[in-house]
Amino acid sequence: MDKIRRNYPDIAPSGPSYSRVVRSGNLVFIAGCTARGTQGQGKPVMEQLRVTLDRIIRIVEAEGGSPKDITKITTFVTSIADWRANVEEQETLFEEYFKGEYPANTLVEITALAEPGLDVEIEAIAVID
Repeated sequence: MDKIRRNYPDIAPSGPSYSRVVRSGNLVFIAGCTARGTQGQGKPVMEQLRVTLDRIIRIVEAEGGSPKDITKITTFVTSIADWRANVEEQETLFEEYFKGEYPANTLVEITALAEPGLDVEIEAIAVID
């Protein structure tokens, strides 16, 4: 099966040595997205989460899908304590973006992300029918 590699510089710019999206058939693999380069960078984690989810949804829609097609995400945070302290807002954002059709999600705490001021990164897999 052919693999199509795409970058979406207008949605979530990628680095020079990776693709933002690799698509194989109806499977869409999205490299980790953050609030990098936006006004959300350096803001509280929930503001970063909103920017990150918005980017992922826009990429999936550009691939012909919708939020319900996102089947798996991995969420990397620099502080699970900060994440848990905002759980109600996080749940509200997930409801807003996924409308109850939630993807499987793995939450991982890490020491740092690529740049200062980034506290959440999400990679995603979508199955677009």
